[in-house]
Amino acid sequence: MFRICQVSALMVLLTAFGSGALRMISASPKPGTAGSHPDNIGGDDQDASLERENVMALAGLTAIPRVHVAEGIPSQNGLRALFYDALPYHGKPTRVFAWYGAPVGTAKTPAVVLVHGGGGTAFTEWVRMWNARGFAALAIAVEGQTDQRDSTHNTWQRHQWAGPARQGIYEDTNESLADQWMYHAVADVILANSLVRSFPEVDASRTGLVGISWGGVIVATAAGLDSRFSFAIPIYGCGHLNEAENQYGSSLANNHIYREVWEPAIYLRQARLPILWLTDLRDQHFPLNTQLATARSAPGPRVISVLPDLKHSHKAGWSAEESYSFAESVVHEGRPWIRQIASSRNGSLVVAEFETRRTADQAVIITTLDNGYTGRRQWTTTPAHLQQKGGRVRVYAQLQPGVRAYFFNLQLKDVTTSSEYAEVN
Repeated sequence: MFRICQVSALMVLLTAFGSGALRMISASPKPGTAGSHPDNIGGDDQDASLERENVMALAGLTAIPRVHVAEGIPSQNGLRALFYDALPYHGKPTRVFAWYGAPVGTAKTPAVVLVHGGGGTAFTEWVRMWNARGFAALAIAVEGQTDQRDSTHNTWQRHQWAGPARQGIYEDTNESLADQWMYHAVADVILANSLVRSFPEVDASRTGLVGISWGGVIVATAAGLDSRFSFAIPIYGCGHLNEAENQYGSSLANNHIYREVWEPAIYLRQARLPILWLTDLRDQHFPLNTQLATARSAPGPRVISVLPDLKHSHKAGWSAEESYSFAESVVHEGRPWIRQIASSRNGSLVVAEFETRRTADQAVIITTLDNGYTGRRQWTTTPAHLQQKGGRVRVYAQLQPGVRAYFFNLQLKDVTTSSEYAEVN
């Protein structure tokens, strides 16, 4: 059974940006569980339900958080370093470090909140890349750090208002919910949206959310909570991690808190915004089957892009053209550039169909004869047949004997769209 404790009240008062008015941004969480130790196989469903309610209550963080100057960190070519107020940690106030930039001379621009992964921070280069595509961008640091290096430990410097740092793979679930890292990280994202929407140059109806690796896990969670986001892009990161045949599955197999409270798919069930699921074919952290299971949990439009040579890093993740093209299609055209509408397998013949406003250049089928973790399998790429008529594209191929899994990749100018990953029984 969970160890029960009283979650301390979150009576969080933040000053509205640009005014002195104080506004309540969160109600008190209901009493619930403190969490479970990794070896706790059991759990109380009622306690988990209360904790899920407390997580869903984070959607109420809609007031504009107070902003503070990041003293000692000068502006860089039009980018501004700042802190904004966040939720208390162990009863003490916290702030989040961020970099903000916007396109020059553009009125009412769309915006993105950018969330780094493990070992990362608020990256100015990522902000500039989005600015160059016509988006304002707020890159946040979700582990209590700035972007200044600690030369002694070769890490990012933690600041004096830091909240929790990530502890392994949900290893802090023995803490009260309000003191767990993921709780703070998700709250930081929702507060960041409240902040960036308040800037006069930002069109509040067109804000999106992008995260890399652990940032992608955070994005997959927050996208199901904050309905104000108009699109989301988890890069690599996803849910169903307790099912992954790697370090995540080993760590989370007996973690009831992850399965019942922090599984992103729980919250994605109410997410109707367009989501791009972008990953590397050989990713060692987030396999294709768990990505697909997570993607299918959200009822809104989805696009999947599995790139054979993306690699796993911050720079690789933010360099992929797919994320920018997806965001542009949503905010300028009102929907993603493509969507899969059907798939079928009849014997060795496999087919995928798409709707798109773009011209498809070529298609390939990517197959494997192996079982096991998708990132460790050997994959083979061969040409597939492509037919396009009007706004419909049909791709098909004959599977070779022994194929265990496959998906199609469809090239549309400078972006790649994938069909849903499929296992062959």
